[in-house]
Amino acid sequence: MKKFLVTYHAPAEALKQTEQPSEEEMKEGMKPWMQWAEKCGDKLVDLGNPLVNGKNMKSDGKLKDSNRQVCGFSILQTENMDEARSLMDGHPHLMWRDDCEVEIHELMPLPGL
Repeated sequence: MKKFLVTYHAPAEALKQTEQPSEEEMKEGMKPWMQWAEKCGDKLVDLGNPLVNGKNMKSDGKLKDSNRQVCGFSILQTENMDEARSLMDGHPHLMWRDDCEVEIHELMPLPGL
């Protein structure tokens, strides 16, 4: 089995909509995510978390605000990229807005680990 990192991307104005949700809005917003997690079953290794306040750091060690619009992640474990991709069909992040995207990256195993 291979592992895949799914990163969620959304423009800043989309993320502003989620800054101060009520407890009821959070519960309601998580329902489609929980349905997706149930669909994935044990192939979803880590549901992940939202990501905020991303920083970019170069070799000089200085930080600046990231402009990559990464707003969350999940980790899947499947046989191949096609299976990982199929698990993303109907994903709530992709249904949220037309300008939302996901990226799927295969984790490359390190020798000896």
